Amino acid sequence: MHPTHPHHYDAIIVGAGAAGLMAAGVAGQLGLRVLLLDHAEKIAEKIRISGGGRCNFTNRGLDPRNPQQHFISENPRFCKSALADYTPADFIALMTQHGLSYTEKHKGQLFCDQSAGAIIEMLLAECAKGGVDHRQGTRVDAVRYAADGAQMAYVVETSAGVFSAPALVVATGGLSIPKIGATDWGYQIAKQFGVPLQPLRPALVPLTFDGLAWQAFSQLSGLALPVTIQTADGKTSFDEDLLFTHRGLSGPAILQISSYWQPGSALRINLSPGTKLSEAMVELKGRSKKLLVNELTNMLPQRLAHQWLDNDPEIGKQRDRPLSEIADKLLRRLGEQLQMWRLTPSGTEGYVKAEVTAGGVDTRHLNPHTMAAKSQQGLYFIGEVTDVTGWLGGYNFQWAWSSGVACAKALAANAGK
Repeated sequence: MHPTHPHHYDAIIVGAGAAGLMAAGVAGQLGLRVLLLDHAEKIAEKIRISGGGRCNFTNRGLDPRNPQQHFISENPRFCKSALADYTPADFIALMTQHGLSYTEKHKGQLFCDQSAGAIIEMLLAECAKGGVDHRQGTRVDAVRYAADGAQMAYVVETSAGVFSAPALVVATGGLSIPKIGATDWGYQIAKQFGVPLQPLRPALVPLTFDGLAWQAFSQLSGLALPVTIQTADGKTSFDEDLLFTHRGLSGPAILQISSYWQPGSALRINLSPGTKLSEAMVELKGRSKKLLVNELTNMLPQRLAHQWLDNDPEIGKQRDRPLSEIADKLLRRLGEQLQMWRLTPSGTEGYVKAEVTAGGVDTRHLNPHTMAAKSQQGLYFIGEVTDVTGWLGGYNFQWAWSSGVACAKALAANAGK
């Protein structure tokens, strides 16, 4: 096959999600002939379902000088260069060009006012502007690195034919949400070309608890409240909302801490942050004429207050006694229990419910400025397939945009564009 063959491109990008669409559009507009392939029939479903259909597309809290503080990786500084080079402000500017607006919500989270679909249409318009050859519903059967005329190229066999290019970009995401088409294809390509992987695990995922131990708390399913949650060592902490479910705990607090939780380790939860309950209850004792159960329901959601008293026989016996008649020692114990609830999850809800996949392509084997594999000419990895996992709240989309742009610029520079 000669490089001028009609099926020859400057770059082939596999995966038309956030990172792949971004990289394709930028590379195309920088003058490259780009082929964008995706096996799914529907494009960018992860964008479409994100943020309740509004797409939490970035987070204003990202610090360009220290962006890695909101990301988890075995090589934490790897993401700094790309995130500093293409910032939330740059993506907002792109949206403004396309007439899209946004609303800032909790902790710097930015949502598209129009819809998540509008973000997809914007990215497709950018690809069209760059003349990208986009083929959705195209299965990739095999990839090999071989001579293509006078140069080495990636020869990609697909359900739509055989294509080649000197550069192959893997933008296929992780294993999370398999019902919308997630596969391990990107990890298989890394293995094929000798690029190491960090162990994979579900992240930003609800946590589950042993059936019998959780039975009492399963009655609280649907209850949400603000908490402070910490890892057992106290090094990582989040102030977010907690949600009780039939099988365990969810909500932003749990999704955030799940990325740091290690199987077998405990979590600490303060169910009433902002007040020292043990002291408050003893102080209240001197002036309250209410029953313990009534005072507790003033401090906590009613269902939680009742359930908590049911779970501790000694304190539970005091529920219908006036607060003034209860021993200080018991009141302090109750307050401490509620503010230092220690519990050990049995597992997670897995990739079915996980928003992202932690682990992935080991970034110590990638160039932080270009996303290129150090040991394999012309092979790039961007977005979620890499071992870069952002916090909840738009950080993972920002990594997709930033890594996609870094890769696109590198492709153009290598092609002399």
